[in-house]
Amino acid sequence: VAIKKINLQGLVRKEGTFNELMVMKINKHRNIVNYLKSYLVDRQLWLIMEYMDGGTLSDVINETHVSEGEIATISRE
Repeated sequence: VAIKKINLQGLVRKEGTFNELMVMKINKHRNIVNYLKSYLVDRQLWLIMEYMDGGTLSDVINETHVSEGEIATISRE
């Protein structure tokens, strides 16, 4: 598993974060890292998700050049 820790103190868009959590909770797909569980720990929201080898999506975006056609294919999948 992977744990994403979100600091809730000072977070401007708390509603957006909880909406994202609810969307993750109800949507399951083999091509998406799935949400498993969440916990409130002190002032942090811990999201427990499936582990994905290779790093975060942000890391992939920052380190990889993707053409428009490849982006379309990834989005379709």
